[in-house]
Amino acid sequence: MNDYKKELEKILEKAIENDATDIHISCGRKPFYRINGSLIHLEGDSDLTQEDTKGLAFSILSEENREKFLSQRDIDLSFGHKDKARFRVNAYHQMDKISVSLRLIPKKIRTIEELRLPQICYQFAKAKQGFFLMVGPSGNGKSAALAAMIDEINRNRQDHIVTIEDPVEYIFEQDKCLIDQREVGQDVQNFHRGLREVFRQDPDVIMIGEMRDSETISSAVTAAETGHLVFTTLHTNTAAQTIDRIIDSFPPHQQSQIRMQLSSNLLGIISRRLIPSTEGSVINAVEVMIANSAVRNLIREGKTHQIDMVIETNSGQGMISLNRSLIDLVNQGLISKENAELNSNNISELKMLFKN
Repeated sequence: MNDYKKELEKILEKAIENDATDIHISCGRKPFYRINGSLIHLEGDSDLTQEDTKGLAFSILSEENREKFLSQRDIDLSFGHKDKARFRVNAYHQMDKISVSLRLIPKKIRTIEELRLPQICYQFAKAKQGFFLMVGPSGNGKSAALAAMIDEINRNRQDHIVTIEDPVEYIFEQDKCLIDQREVGQDVQNFHRGLREVFRQDPDVIMIGEMRDSETISSAVTAAETGHLVFTTLHTNTAAQTIDRIIDSFPPHQQSQIRMQLSSNLLGIISRRLIPSTEGSVINAVEVMIANSAVRNLIREGKTHQIDMVIETNSGQGMISLNRSLIDLVNQGLISKENAELNSNNISELKMLFKN
């Protein structure tokens, strides 16, 4: 391989044509493509040498980013490909060799309906202020779901939306809203600084790509408290776990204050996970928690372990437990019982519900 740009283009085109979600480039192996949740090889690819993986990685990186990558040993960025898609990239070293992981981000932002997200998403997108989180394991469509909700606002409200992302993933085409997308490392130093500056930019809606530390969490909750609608993500599995993660990121003497702020400003939490379907694709199961008075009281009193029960007993308000979502998918013939059990957070409860 000599022309690494052309070789990279072939790999990207294959990923797009085969609806891959991820590409993995590693020394000694052919490129791997994640298709319908599984890693596979595609015809026509060759094993990559150490020189090949370096050449492919460097064909993505600018001169400045190459220097940063070699000194830091890893780097995050994103780039567009022929007006067809964007790719989020993490280049890294392993055993002193270079590897690259690429996540395919479709050019078209899919709607709430197309992603089969719960209808309550439309209500969250109508809120004027508050704090909303889309959570779930890595690679389970949090960014796509959040983008769908932001684009719903874009098409129906006349607001100023500011996003702070690392890196920028979906590119929004401005409709009724003014949208500013700021990339960490390029447009702003870090998430915390971006959030501190955003108050001077007259935003209505703020989207934070990910909350990574207590400073960012504190600024995000304060933004919701001061009249903004804030959307963000966390790598957590459930609503209750998300609240615990937020509170536990603060030292003990600050936890009481963050509980009060969270109980007053939280709108809701949706946990999303993608599960192999019986049709050979993937489909999402969800847990939906809406911050009603019972949930707010439990957060304030430090009884987050009781939130699962509130979700289970408030389906009439639009709340959905993950197990109920899984059972509905099994009953509709969309996923297998085995995959439901593999993705449940409470398998014994799930088995009991199957018997009823």
